[in-house]
Amino acid sequence: MMDELINQVAAKAGISTDQAKAAVTTVLDFVKTKLPAPIASQLDALLQGNPPGNVDDVAKSIGGLFGR
Repeated sequence: MMDELINQVAAKAGISTDQAKAAVTTVLDFVKTKLPAPIASQLDALLQGNPPGNVDDVAKSIGGLFGR
């Protein structure tokens, strides 16, 4: 999932995959500092291709933190 995200950022921003990886990593690191530790861990697992339990529940939890 992380590679897919990096490739999408690279394509849409017109930048190299190395630049996109740096941007995505920076944003995710920032976002994870704003999330409760259990949700940040779930996000890490999801991006590494190991979805923790129900992915919809994780998405709802993260969305709820941002008022969605």
